[in-house]
Amino acid sequence: MPESLLPPLVFAANIIDVFERCDPVDKIIVLGLAVFSLVAWTIMLGKHFELKRLRLLNESFETHLRDQRTLLDLPESFRNRRAIPYADVFADAVESYWRAVAIGKERGTDNSRARLEHAENAIQRALARQTLRYESSMIFLASIVSGAPFIGLLGTVWGVMEAFSSVAMQQTAGIQQLAPGVSGAMLATIAGLVVAIPSVFGYNLLLGHTRRMITELENYGSSLADRIELESS
Repeated sequence: MPESLLPPLVFAANIIDVFERCDPVDKIIVLGLAVFSLVAWTIMLGKHFELKRLRLLNESFETHLRDQRTLLDLPESFRNRRAIPYADVFADAVESYWRAVAIGKERGTDNSRARLEHAENAIQRALARQTLRYESSMIFLASIVSGAPFIGLLGTVWGVMEAFSSVAMQQTAGIQQLAPGVSGAMLATIAGLVVAIPSVFGYNLLLGHTRRMITELENYGSSLADRIELESS
């Protein structure tokens, strides 16, 4: 076996040995934190690739839309791409615009201002819906970031309490009495930090990407409203 692999293997063996000597409460806490770590990494990686994919789709759709001379008379195929956030906003705006035209003609009150207001309201609703889509799973990730250290602290306090309880029962303060409780306490602390530290960095990076994409989405919605206004005047 290569010597470079020995330190990691020794460390892993020590961790397993410490875990086996922990009391049941600390074991449950450490295992729970391991599950939280797996969930956090799943959310972070999944969200990263989702935002990257949506940004590429948005850029492609916006470039295609920019090349069109008119927006209101585009074929229905442009409004059938609801999986793309920009396309979803566009579809809601155009459909609301033509719905207002139809209602206005039926009532004899058709005017460009009413049509534009309906389109702008539809854009705002679509922006809010897509913002929620961008921010999905972020609340759960934030809960892991803030909760993991406290769960680890709970394991720390419990392990120390068990160590002192062992000393009190046996009336001796030897290393044999203190070691299981203290090692369990330290393991719980490490587990809490191992979950929280990567999660907080991942959360902040994802939050920055999400806010930037929301700003881009709002700018797109404003530009779309301007183009519809110019075409309807």
